[in-house]
Amino acid sequence: MCSLGFSQSTTSFKQANELYNTGYYQEAIDRYNSILGANQHSAELYFNLANCYYKLNEIGPSIFYYEKALQLSPDDTDILNNLGYAQKMTIDTVLEVPENGISKFINKTLNSLSVDGWATRSVGLVFLFVILFLGYYLSRSESKKRLFFVSSSIVFIVLLTSLGLLFKKERLDATTHPAIIFAKESEVRSEPNLGSETSFTLHEGTKVLIVETYNSDWSKIKLRNGETGWVSTVDLKPL
Repeated sequence: MCSLGFSQSTTSFKQANELYNTGYYQEAIDRYNSILGANQHSAELYFNLANCYYKLNEIGPSIFYYEKALQLSPDDTDILNNLGYAQKMTIDTVLEVPENGISKFINKTLNSLSVDGWATRSVGLVFLFVILFLGYYLSRSESKKRLFFVSSSIVFIVLLTSLGLLFKKERLDATTHPAIIFAKESEVRSEPNLGSETSFTLHEGTKVLIVETYNSDWSKIKLRNGETGWVSTVDLKPL
């Protein structure tokens, strides 16, 4: 396990780092949480906070904050490695449903950018299309007209694709929310009430998707293997 250095130079960050590096993990957690309470966020902060929980063998919170760090720095190898260590300490083994080549490619492309990222790319493509179209409209040379027409047509197709991915990503983000099981053990039921049958049991640290809520007391979740069920909302912490 390693600790990323903070880019921020505030006293609070320095003190939190010192507490972490000297093994006062709970005190460091308190200081990091006070920084979060001041609405300051960074991948480094989440990473070190996750490390503190990992050192204290609190797997649910450690995985939660590693995942939060990944949201801000998705390609960071230190975060990915430490998340892997924490995940090995979970009880549940949920195998992901294998995807075919096309579905895997689409999902990878879709998740390569956030909603804001796809929106920014779409706006850039709109400007590029307008410039190329004006070039076609104003050009007097047949060869240049042909070049501008072909280029603008290609950009227009890419623009439509980008807009399609933007709307799909927006719908996906609006209907599915990742969360971590925080309860030591959580019974997943067939219906949103205590009298319904228990379908299976999940344990601390398992990542799920929230696909629906009922009366704020129950959340319908989906696992990577496609299984679904209802759990008590207090057993979850949305990312």
